[in-house]
Amino acid sequence: MKAGRLAFLLGAVRGLARGPERIETPEERADPREYDATPHPRAELAVAILLVAGGLLCLAFAVLIAAYPQVQLLGGVLAAGLACLGAALAIASRRVVPQEVHVEERDPVPPEADAELEAELRSGADGISRRRLLTGAAGVAGCGLVGALALPLTALGPNLGDTPNRTPWRRGRHLVDTEGRRLKASDIEVGSFHSVLPEADPEALEDLGAPLVVVRVRPETLDLPPERRGWAPQGILAFSQICTHAGCAITLFRYPVDEQTSSPPALVCPCHYSTFDVRRAAKPVFGPAARPLPQLPLAIDAGGFLVANGPMAGSIGPSWLNVKTPKDVR
Repeated sequence: MKAGRLAFLLGAVRGLARGPERIETPEERADPREYDATPHPRAELAVAILLVAGGLLCLAFAVLIAAYPQVQLLGGVLAAGLACLGAALAIASRRVVPQEVHVEERDPVPPEADAELEAELRSGADGISRRRLLTGAAGVAGCGLVGALALPLTALGPNLGDTPNRTPWRRGRHLVDTEGRRLKASDIEVGSFHSVLPEADPEALEDLGAPLVVVRVRPETLDLPPERRGWAPQGILAFSQICTHAGCAITLFRYPVDEQTSSPPALVCPCHYSTFDVRRAAKPVFGPAARPLPQLPLAIDAGGFLVANGPMAGSIGPSWLNVKTPKDVR
């Protein structure tokens, strides 16, 4: 009871302090259906400039994705473009588009009033004086926004085309070490492991199929398919260094001293432990890899150097990179 009385007294004091409220007369009360249709040239020009700037920034974002994909720069350009478009929409909604309040009529509209309603609807855009300018600016902004949204879609998944089936290895191309020196067959010892590249221009060295691993085993222990028995002169074999499971680099070669107490020679991926039997054409014998490493046929030229005796047999890299069978690869 005390709390109720206190609230009543506070309300009464507030009313007395505020004084009597003045009631608007019907003549002073504004018609809510009236709206401002006065053109605002400066606001329209500002909206046009912001739309063009936003569209150009979005187009710049699309170009930078292909030309210079630097993350911080891309984020700043796209953020600036979207900020310009957002500012243009905010200004347009407040200063360009006529402000009109619609009041629901209680009485049904008579048929003869259709012409008046149509005229009223058409007058809704009377407050915009630079329609062509704004339309063109909106077109530029729309094109830029579409480009900024469409081009990143190309990076949502692997799109390597025919890259896994295209390598720089050709018949007669020399094998070189990481220092660019040609590799002699006499330099390869039994049980050794070498990372090699094709003797070619720098652009070819960036290909997915360029790096190889070269190993040597005793020739009498080889168990290659009949069509590959001439691919390993003196027991020297060359395989792609890209693992067929997830594209990791093959960097380990297991060569036991005594096979009776250990496993046979094999290349091993250090990432997921896929293991490939080199004496049986790099057939996977352990781990998640389901496809052999592509093999390069080798030959020894007159100077004793190792050269490719044909293209790679099989697609390079993981199986989901547009893999083809060896007979389809050229």
